[in-house]
Amino acid sequence: MERNYDVVVVGGGAAGLSGALTLSRARRSVLVVDSGEPRNAPAGHVHNYLGREGTPPGRLLAIGRDEVASYGGEFTDGAVTSLTRVDDGFRVALADGREVVARRLLVATGLVDELPDVPGVAQRWGRDVLHCPYCHGYEVRDQAIGVLATVGPLAVHQALLFRQWSEDVVLFLNGVDAPDPERAEQLAARDVRVVAGEVAALEVEDDRITGVRLASGEVVPRRAVVVGPRFWARADLLAGLGLEPVEQLVEGHVVGTHIPADPTGATKEPGVWVAGNVAGAQAQVITSAAAGLTAGAAINADLVAEDTRRAVARRR
Repeated sequence: MERNYDVVVVGGGAAGLSGALTLSRARRSVLVVDSGEPRNAPAGHVHNYLGREGTPPGRLLAIGRDEVASYGGEFTDGAVTSLTRVDDGFRVALADGREVVARRLLVATGLVDELPDVPGVAQRWGRDVLHCPYCHGYEVRDQAIGVLATVGPLAVHQALLFRQWSEDVVLFLNGVDAPDPERAEQLAARDVRVVAGEVAALEVEDDRITGVRLASGEVVPRRAVVVGPRFWARADLLAGLGLEPVEQLVEGHVVGTHIPADPTGATKEPGVWVAGNVAGAQAQVITSAAAGLTAGAAINADLVAEDTRRAVARRR
C-alpha cells in the first residue's frame, strides 16, 4: 500500500540526515531513502567537523541515523527509481517496487568523482590519492606530495595550497600546458618543482604509494598524490521534474555540474529542495550538514504556510 509522508529525503549522507533530523524534530513525517553509496566511504576519517573531528565516515552516518530515528524518522535502504509530480505532491518509486507519496522532496544524492585514468589512482582514492587539502592535508604533512595536473591552471592552485603542508611538492603536468610565466614564477618562489611528460602510473608497495612513474620510465618518489577530479552531480532522478544539472566553471574550465538552487536549497521546481554536493561540489561534510539543516527548516516553513492556507480555507 502507498504510504504518505510530509517529506521524502533522497540520500542518507550528511546533508540528507541533517535535513531529516530537522524535519523529524519539527514533528514532520519523514522517510529517508538511502542507496548506501557514500562518496567518502574510502576515507578513514572526517575532518573539520567541529565536535566530531576524526570520526570515521560510517560511524558519523550511524550516529545520524540513530538521531533521526529517535524523533520518529523512518528509513528504507535502496534506490529511488523515479520521481513524479502528482496532485498531492510527488510519487516516489522505489527499486523494490513500492511507491510512496511526499508533499515535499529533499534530494541529497551527492556527486560522482571522475578521476584521472591513471593506473593506481582509483585504487588509492581517499587514502593517499587526495584532492582536498582541508580534508587530508594535515595527514600528509611533511611528506613528499605529487600534484597530478588534470584541469588546466587549477593544478597550480592545488600545488600552492598543499605547499602549506609540505616543503616537498612536485607538480606533474601530465600533458597539460605548462604554467604561464606568472604562475611559473609563483611555483618557483614556493620551491614547487614542475615535471613535464605523461604520467604512466602510480607506484604502490606495501599498500601505499611510493612514487609516480612517468611514460619515460622515470619514477619520482612520492608518498601522496593530489588529483583534481571532475565532480558530476547525481541528478538523473530530477530530470523527470524538469531539473537538469548545469556546468560548474572555474577559470573557464568545466570542473563538474550541480543543480542550481537558492540559499535555502529551493530549486526552480516548487516543492523540491537540494542540499549537499548535488548542489555544490565544494561542500565538505560539515557544510553539507549545515545545508541540510537550512533546507529542512525551509521545507518545514513551506509546509506550515500550506497547512495554514488550508486551515483558513476550512474555517471560511
